[in-house]
Amino acid sequence: MITLRVPFLPSDIDRLPSRALSSTGGVRPRAAVKKTDSGWCQSFREQDFPDSDQRRIRISPDVQPLPWLSEDDTQKMELLAGGEVVSKARVPAHGQVLKVALDGPLTNQQTQQTSMRPPKKHSTQHVLGCGVPEAHNEWCQQGRCSLIKRPDDWFEVFAFHLDRVLGLNRSLPAVLRTFHSEILPYKYTSGTPRPIVWWDPDIQHLADSDNDQNSVPLRWVQYQELLQAHCGKEADGTSAPCVGVHHSEWGRLALFDFLLQVNDRLDRYCCGFRPDPSESCVENLLHAKCRNTKELVLVHILVRKADPSRLVFIDNAGRPEQPTDNLNFRLVEGIDEFPEKAVSVLQSGCLESLLLRSLYTDREFWDSQGGASGLRPLIHTVEQRGKILLQHIRDKELRLNRDL
Repeated sequence: MITLRVPFLPSDIDRLPSRALSSTGGVRPRAAVKKTDSGWCQSFREQDFPDSDQRRIRISPDVQPLPWLSEDDTQKMELLAGGEVVSKARVPAHGQVLKVALDGPLTNQQTQQTSMRPPKKHSTQHVLGCGVPEAHNEWCQQGRCSLIKRPDDWFEVFAFHLDRVLGLNRSLPAVLRTFHSEILPYKYTSGTPRPIVWWDPDIQHLADSDNDQNSVPLRWVQYQELLQAHCGKEADGTSAPCVGVHHSEWGRLALFDFLLQVNDRLDRYCCGFRPDPSESCVENLLHAKCRNTKELVLVHILVRKADPSRLVFIDNAGRPEQPTDNLNFRLVEGIDEFPEKAVSVLQSGCLESLLLRSLYTDREFWDSQGGASGLRPLIHTVEQRGKILLQHIRDKELRLNRDL
């Protein structure tokens, strides 16, 4: 464990030995991406990233890949950006989200698991549309489905790249895309780009139809208890109050949600900030329940069946316009450690350069935001939140956790 007392300067990163001692005998954070590592932290020069590159996903196999985007990430981004829509289905209780199957290039992982051709008992023509639900479901189980979201959820694409740049690796690939498919309803093809997020067939959902957006039922009071129990470290990860999720995961989630100001997971009642009267948490009378903490539940607490000790972050659109004087600190309540790698990126001064390089790979998102000049104010907002979080870590003398 590491105790963060004072931040180090970006220039210090290259000089730090692998285990430099801090004044408290702990270990200072090492940078996730060093400034000398292929120049990733050098100032972003727009002439090096031409608008003339019209590929949907601007990642070339003949140049050095971005180290924070895996080959699997790249393949899924290609599928999301260019895959042909072959079927669609509504998502229960999510009227503005459409689940679609995509036909596109195979990924290495999918090739190993199963052939990605349409199920033999249905021709491609019959799969088109939504007349053969069993075929649609089979495509989804093969990892070929995604969720088309509202245009206003564009921040979810930014969130995916932030997750990767920080080394969290808990969110699902997402791109921005304009659709032209005849299969889709008109509002999806009217020319307004929408975020499309990969649908993971391995995510575990509760059988309860009223609570199927969780892998485990969890209330705020129990959540605070399991944070104190240090599940998987000092306590059995599966015995109450623990729910099988490792303690370090909650620090990752809290850091991510604070930077994006995502309240839907940990604070869907808007108890930790001053909500506008037009907010759904106010209109649906959720905010009124803040006085009784025993009634407060968490949502979108999800894990994969194959790895139930690690969280999966979904619905990450957050609040890009949330003012600094109304940030939600309830998102970090009870958190006593944060991921070292992510904190080192926030400290390094490299976040802007890393994010611009990453976001450039998604041409439609890049163009929709006005390129580097349009994205810099948004990135500066997140950087400012990062500075506030770093100050919180110093003030509380919280620990940094080396990645497992």
